[in-house]
Amino acid sequence: METFLAVLLILGLIAASNIVNRFIPFVPIPLIQIGLGVIAALMPTGIHMTFEPELFFVLFIAPLLFNDGKRTPRDELWNLRAPILLLALGLVFVTVFVAGYAIHWMIPSIPLAASFALAAILSPTDAVAVGALAGRVHLPKGIHRILEGESLMNDASGLVAFKFAIAAAVTGVFSLPKATFSFILIAAGGLLLGALLSFLLIRLSVLIRRLGMEDVTVHVLLQILTPFIIYLISEEVGVSGILAVVAGGIVYAIEKDRAVSPQYKLQLVSASTWSVLLFILNGMVFLILGISVPDVVEVIYRDETLNNFMVAGYVLAITALLIVLRFLWVYVYSLVESRRLKTEKSPLKTQLIISISGVRGAVTLAGAFSIPLVAGDGSLFPERDLIIALAAGVILMSLVIASIFLPILAGKEEAVDETVQPQNTELAARSVVIDAGMTMLRSLTTENPGSPTQPALLEFTDKIDRLCAPQPENDVATERFRRLGVEARLNGLDAERAALRRMLEQGQIESPVAVKMEELLDHTEAVLCRRFDTQVKFSLTEIQRLFSGLFTGRFNGEEGRRAVQNAESARKAKIAMCQAAVSAVSAGMSEENRQASQRVIDKYERLESRLEQGEGWSKDGVIDDEKLELKLKAIQEQRDTVQQMYQNGAINLKVAGKLRRFVDQLETSIWED
Repeated sequence: METFLAVLLILGLIAASNIVNRFIPFVPIPLIQIGLGVIAALMPTGIHMTFEPELFFVLFIAPLLFNDGKRTPRDELWNLRAPILLLALGLVFVTVFVAGYAIHWMIPSIPLAASFALAAILSPTDAVAVGALAGRVHLPKGIHRILEGESLMNDASGLVAFKFAIAAAVTGVFSLPKATFSFILIAAGGLLLGALLSFLLIRLSVLIRRLGMEDVTVHVLLQILTPFIIYLISEEVGVSGILAVVAGGIVYAIEKDRAVSPQYKLQLVSASTWSVLLFILNGMVFLILGISVPDVVEVIYRDETLNNFMVAGYVLAITALLIVLRFLWVYVYSLVESRRLKTEKSPLKTQLIISISGVRGAVTLAGAFSIPLVAGDGSLFPERDLIIALAAGVILMSLVIASIFLPILAGKEEAVDETVQPQNTELAARSVVIDAGMTMLRSLTTENPGSPTQPALLEFTDKIDRLCAPQPENDVATERFRRLGVEARLNGLDAERAALRRMLEQGQIESPVAVKMEELLDHTEAVLCRRFDTQVKFSLTEIQRLFSGLFTGRFNGEEGRRAVQNAESARKAKIAMCQAAVSAVSAGMSEENRQASQRVIDKYERLESRLEQGEGWSKDGVIDDEKLELKLKAIQEQRDTVQQMYQNGAINLKVAGKLRRFVDQLETSIWED
């Protein structure tokens, strides 16, 4: 029970960290999560968790690296293969060699093999941690891709080197020729076995689908199990499970691109599920780091052989060494490339950004906690607590340094050419966003030919065409007309709500039907306004309904069945609501808002005419329109596309804001219809 409550609290803190980040976006989420973890551990009934070392790799590393391999754009990485491989392979081994000897020289109590292990686990960078700085740092796209590719590759190379170093520290035996041969064998075997297992699991999914099992839940569950299956089997065989899951993710992405039928619904559910899963796993790693900090600090504090200020100095020295090594490596590569290609070398600013962006994160911490408790002879692993403390300190310092200096070096994201480039970027990005929603609807049309997807696609396309059509008025006049229309529409909604409640009090409509109709009014108002006070009002209304249902017991099954039989009263109620809205909007009409108000009145009258003919209204008093649901799914896909483009560096914050407003206008237009 205690573990269950601790997990629940951690999940709550992960959600809280995202909320806190909205108020202080200049602080990266990992730092917020670490801080919340420290607070949770220092509480009187604080959390204290211990994990088996191997569990960290299975639980965190396998799905994280599989997702990295799955989502990384292969074409762009291939074009940047030279700098990525030099950073991910060359720099890793240089870091292990140089930093390993340096750590052993600074701290003789840590054996050389254990020093190499610490250097190896500090060599991988964390692109997720860098991405967490996106709230105010917008890295150039090329640099962002290099960091992504480096993180994908150096996770594997660093962790493989770490495992060799740990094996040497545990057994006390190390042979460079044997280690080199074993490294090649284990790495190649891991890549081949991971690719093979991923291919077989994909074929299994296809076979299940051919047998008629189209249940999305089963296929998404198989996808989630894939990295764990690949990792465990590979480790059992004796090859690198780390490289196996990376290869498995790449093969999965290749097979996904080659698939004849995109199965858009499956992709949508899969993407959403993986997004939540990865957010939880990354959040748990940093929260566990925060929870572990007080215990690690206490152990270091009570160790009389260690000076606390010296430990802090070691952390600063190791962090500085890693940044300097990274900068020298990038500088030498830039110098050699410029001479080879006879071009100018990359600017010093770019080299500094790449150097400071080498933030350590989840992989480093997971590797540190995976250090075994005892050596091969049964004795305690030398300086395990100190190694974990140093790894945790370097993670914190690298995050803090990146948080402070990256915004300064990257500069303001709007600092690019403001004359032509922003307009071109916005138009191109808008086309991508529009195409995302339409592609989704086309895919659903292919998968379900008999569904209402085709009419929804036509209506969605028509709505976009009208929204994108050039306006004869200038921007100020268009915005003023829109504002007056919203005010008139809100006036009509208030009149509808008053009429609905009056009919409910008079017993002209059943309570469950009235509740659903008022929910629709509240949602429409929230979409139209998108103001904080409206959202609070909407939330309070929902809470009021909840408690009303709990304590009055009015929403039982019998009354629901009566509501199904009362379709005629629901239809008449909505007609009366439309009439009340027309009267209210007409009463508030003036010379200033006459045109906008008349447009709202026309919409109400068209709706009233449809209802009088018995169209567009379901048996339980809610709009019965599958097309509406499909169009709203397309809207959500467009919002996800905007967020993904911003996170990938394709657009800046200003363009992302304009695209979100465009999607909001499209959704508002759909709801108004």
